[in-house]
Amino acid sequence: MLNYIKRKIERKKLKETFKEYGFEIKQFQIDGLGKVEYAQWLHPFDVPKKITNSNIKFYQRLTNKGGMIIDVGAHTGDTTVPMAIAVGKEGMVLGFEPNKYVYKILEKNASLNPDFTNIIPQCAAATDKDGKFTFNYSDASFCNGGFLSQIKNKRHHHHFTLEVTGINLQNYLLKKYPDDLKKLDLIKIDTEGYDKEILKTIPQIINKYKPNLMVECFKRLNKEERNELFDVINGFDYNLYYLENFELFDKLEKIEKTNMTNKDHFDMLAIHKSKNSLYNNAP
Repeated sequence: MLNYIKRKIERKKLKETFKEYGFEIKQFQIDGLGKVEYAQWLHPFDVPKKITNSNIKFYQRLTNKGGMIIDVGAHTGDTTVPMAIAVGKEGMVLGFEPNKYVYKILEKNASLNPDFTNIIPQCAAATDKDGKFTFNYSDASFCNGGFLSQIKNKRHHHHFTLEVTGINLQNYLLKKYPDDLKKLDLIKIDTEGYDKEILKTIPQIINKYKPNLMVECFKRLNKEERNELFDVINGFDYNLYYLENFELFDKLEKIEKTNMTNKDHFDMLAIHKSKNSLYNNAP
């Protein structure tokens, strides 16, 4: 009991005290490539990450060699790195992370593995307009958080604020990458409940290029917000499916609007209806 209380006090102190954490380089053996390096953030609340063969094959299933991926809410790059391996050096992954402390780790991961990845990091949030915005985080060292002032549930327990830079993603992409967008295969959004608002800002991108979408149904969204998330994606003529993890999938379970409250927190894969035949297990 005393040890439990001690650990709880120590965790509370860590949560309330700011410290900038570094990283350590980890290596993973990947089929056909050999050693892949990954910078693991040393923040005590960041879960240790792994780069696996099955994780890379998962993204290969959703993309093409030489393709383009957009990773919004890239954090340290634990999804960005396997995505980049999947599309290869001839491809491109744009990683957006607004938290300047986390971004340093993403930037390091973008510099690793130059022989078989092409990661372009950007220290910015995807917002409806360009500007400065206040994000909320769960600890004073800014491990996890997002634009939580925009969700209706104010009991999110993310009380530490950080000013970040926001950009209109559609305007940015059309200006900077008009030709590369022709190869756009996948957009991943993981922004603590703000996913649907980001999707609303890129209609031209989604309607024209019909990329696969990976989005999160954040645990603190209410029923109305969950239904709106479904409607936004479905409105682009996509089908939605549960993702249990970012590993190889054998069968996709379809999500209907009535399912949006069945689980507390879950990830989704959305496939444009014109592409469902490319995924044999997608009904």
